[in-house]
Amino acid sequence: VAPEVTMYIQPSKNFVMKKHSGPLTTKEEMERDFKAFLYSLFEEGSFLKRFLKVYKHMKRLGNLAVSSCEHLLQNKELMSYLEESKF
Repeated sequence: VAPEVTMYIQPSKNFVMKKHSGPLTTKEEMERDFKAFLYSLFEEGSFLKRFLKVYKHMKRLGNLAVSSCEHLLQNKELMSYLEESKF
């Protein structure tokens, strides 16, 4: 099970992959958010300003992860498939 928009999870002939919609609509949007987080880790400035920026980005990424899980759980078709396949 993977979100439709993902940076690393790829289909394989070794397993069945089911995708679900999520809060992000494009890979570029996901990469932009992730890069913004990484850049904030190495920015110049006072500790407090850097800490607050990193915290803001971590909070955003955390909210995206929670939202992705909510989308998965609300996908009745996929949830039925997983239940029927004894996933």
